[in-house]
Amino acid sequence: MINPKQQTVVLPTRSILGDFFRQTRTRILLLYVVLMGLFTGLAIPLFQALITAQVSLRVRNDLSEAHEIFHTAYMNWERLPNQTLEDLETFADDFLVNQLPEDDNFFIFIIGGDLYHSNPPQLLQPMRPGSELYEQWLDITQFTRGEQVTDNPKIGTVLYKAEPLIVDGDPLGVMVLAHATAGEQHEALASVYTFMLMEGVVVLISLLLAWFVTGRLFEPVRELAIAARNINETDLTQRLSPQGSGELADLSQIFNAMMDRLEHSFNSQRRFVNDAGHELRTPITIVRGHLELMGKDPKEQEETIELVMDELDRMSRLVKDMITLTQSEHPDFLQYEMIDLRQLAHDLLTKAQALAERDWQLNLDCSGSMMGDRQRLTGALLNLLRNAAQHTPPTGTIELGCQQTLTQVIFWVRDNGSGMSPEEQLRIFDRFARLGKRQSDGSGLGLAIVKAFTKAHRGKIDLVSQPGVGSTFRITLPLSAQNSTEM
Repeated sequence: MINPKQQTVVLPTRSILGDFFRQTRTRILLLYVVLMGLFTGLAIPLFQALITAQVSLRVRNDLSEAHEIFHTAYMNWERLPNQTLEDLETFADDFLVNQLPEDDNFFIFIIGGDLYHSNPPQLLQPMRPGSELYEQWLDITQFTRGEQVTDNPKIGTVLYKAEPLIVDGDPLGVMVLAHATAGEQHEALASVYTFMLMEGVVVLISLLLAWFVTGRLFEPVRELAIAARNINETDLTQRLSPQGSGELADLSQIFNAMMDRLEHSFNSQRRFVNDAGHELRTPITIVRGHLELMGKDPKEQEETIELVMDELDRMSRLVKDMITLTQSEHPDFLQYEMIDLRQLAHDLLTKAQALAERDWQLNLDCSGSMMGDRQRLTGALLNLLRNAAQHTPPTGTIELGCQQTLTQVIFWVRDNGSGMSPEEQLRIFDRFARLGKRQSDGSGLGLAIVKAFTKAHRGKIDLVSQPGVGSTFRITLPLSAQNSTEM
């Protein structure tokens, strides 16, 4: 049971920074940052390797194209007859004039062991006469390709292709096509730097967007926390407003359903306590007063004991009825079984005839069975029959009827007694309703119990009444338990 003295939970005070890192979306974003940092850290060297490989491939293709151009021109020149050293120098001059080297490419002609000409004319230090690489070029007698790693970061690695220049079978020189890779390396590093910058901007923007988006997504969770914090013994009306779809929307609906059940249960217990306190106060006062005033006269004591026992019996019936009303709100209140409708009606008429001398009549238009709680249904209809007997004169007529359709069964109790006014009809099913001339010796819970039993069966109860003419109570129930869950 819910403790009515429970206090609202007070959360400990936290700093703004502590509250920030306590939020779930902050933890999600921190995890996102760690994962993005990890994948970015792996992506940068991979991107750098791919860029470097692409640049290196482009450089080597440029060298191959430039060498193909030279080789074609040289082969055409070599076919000419009677070539001399001067003719070779003229070929070198003409070739260099007509070529525009790509960036960091060098066309170098070495003739007679000396540097003849180059384009561009200003050579890098590893390519100049006297260098180790230059000395290697002087000894070349056949086509050669290679590379020379330098310690100068502004030069990098020198890639080259060298082809000997032969006149009448004698090697008179070498044409070298060289390339320094430092420019391409810087280009690759610039691309990597640009990639890192763009990646950082994208990650930052995505973090900001993710912060606001996750804030919107976690709005139901914040509402849930606020609602749960505001729940106390006097306010169980807190509900969430489900938005969108998915798990969080389902959470809102589940929370609302839970609060509905909790509020219903709490109100049921509150009604029980209030009803018990209100209705038991009078008989307890009567019992206490008579016991306090009871004298020593045996006859007076006997009358007092008889009155006290009658009040105690009435309190016992009252408590039993209130407990029954409270239990009727539980989902496992009913014990379903197959009920033969005609047999049920005949049993009810037999029991009703023992209530009072009336003109009891039975009107049956049913021959099948229904799924329900026989004991509870019998109790509800007997309450209606007892109520009709109490408000019908001895010469009056009371009719018990039953009608069956494809999906429903209808029971009714009709009398030609005193009837009820419209105002009384509005309150007749309320708890402890004792209305004007319709007051009885009961607890005032009989018709409330009938309504509760009917509701537990997923049915409905109607009343048609007119003062001086009589009343008709009609209970409509589904034939099967499956239909009852769908109503």
